[in-house]
Amino acid sequence: MSKVKTTFFCQKCGTAHAKWQGQCNGCKEWNTLVEEVIEKPKEKGWIAPKTSKSKGAVPIRIQEIDTDKESRISTNDSELNRVLGGGLVPGSVTLLGGEPGIGKSTLLLQISLQIKGKVLYVSGEESQKQIKLRAERIDAQNENCFILSETLTQKIFKQIEALEPNIVIIDSIQTLQTQYVESSPGSVSQIKECTSELIQFAKKTHTPVLLVGHITKDGAIAGPKVLEHMVDTVLQFEGDRNHIYRIIRAQKNRFGSTAEIGIYEMLSSGLRIVTNPSELLISQTDREMSGHAIAATVEGIRPLMIEVQALVSTAVYGTPQRSTTGFNAKRLNMLLAVLEKRAGFQLGSKDVFLNITGGISSEDPAIDLAVVAAILSSYHDIALPKETCFAAEIGLSGELRPVSKLDQRIAEAEKLGFETIVNSKGTKNKHSSKGINVLALTKIEEVVALLFV
Repeated sequence: MSKVKTTFFCQKCGTAHAKWQGQCNGCKEWNTLVEEVIEKPKEKGWIAPKTSKSKGAVPIRIQEIDTDKESRISTNDSELNRVLGGGLVPGSVTLLGGEPGIGKSTLLLQISLQIKGKVLYVSGEESQKQIKLRAERIDAQNENCFILSETLTQKIFKQIEALEPNIVIIDSIQTLQTQYVESSPGSVSQIKECTSELIQFAKKTHTPVLLVGHITKDGAIAGPKVLEHMVDTVLQFEGDRNHIYRIIRAQKNRFGSTAEIGIYEMLSSGLRIVTNPSELLISQTDREMSGHAIAATVEGIRPLMIEVQALVSTAVYGTPQRSTTGFNAKRLNMLLAVLEKRAGFQLGSKDVFLNITGGISSEDPAIDLAVVAAILSSYHDIALPKETCFAAEIGLSGELRPVSKLDQRIAEAEKLGFETIVNSKGTKNKHSSKGINVLALTKIEEVVALLFV
């Protein structure tokens, strides 16, 4: 056995230090170094068996590399396939992160039960009986889905060698440990070493591996930042546990675009694919209510119609309240200042509450006009026309600025039955249809005159 060494790792960025110090040299954070014992034997990591389908790497001219042979593996989940770029690439390593209880394990178990091929689902957090109970609730069957409750990577690789699965799912990477690193599971060195072994296995056997990653209170994936650099794809599973909608988006994808998103609905029987989220995110009521406006937004490259709700009331206390849900609070303050300066509305003594329905959060600047319309509707207590939607950014001088992908927004609004869409005059529109009236304006004063005069 080789000599045992101790190294101080930064719990933020994973930088190794020979001795303890107050500040990390890599990320400049204070008091983040933790001592870990490392034992480095002569051989470590995953070793390909003689019967393995791995091949030795040899240099090839780039012109001779054949890309047509690699066919993606469909997950039989249209939303996940869209986000991945068409399915799982053989030999790829995908990291799925999200808050506790958001549905990461449920999503991967559903994939295990509906995908074609032999799947090995490795769980370091739950027993086999617990996973069986969740599978019964999902109500899906797959004879080629195998469940393994294990945390030691060397034992996992022995089972993989015997089973030879087509896909390996690890839930979660923070619970795994390798016998070649003498530290507790979840530490920086354990996460790096376990991930390195899994990547080596995936590349040599062309077997796709899906990893579940915990996140910190700041929303970042727990462990060193190098973990996200090591894997091929990083997926983020988002949503509010108090709402039923979940969004999966790609933060990094070496085999496709990062602009796509997938939307699910969390039910007692598992996650249901939402094919038309716009109809679900808009309140279905015949009553006309003030403070409601419909925004034509784009999440990635997917057009959505979302409902913006606003409430403007007289401030009871000395300082007016500004509260937002799903929208940037600083941007709301900017829009209120523009309304007061350019349109003459005295909102300094008013409480303003803003909400995007369905638990959806949006950073799209094109919903500015819908936010302003909802605020003015609540201020005047006048309901906006139900057949009108909005898509424009608002500048500091009160001008309506053009937005991208307007033709997709118009097409989505027309498909859902809207008769008018208000946008900026400078936006280029390639969508030619007489089924919807495209109303182009230049200033916020024109919007006020159109809706409330």
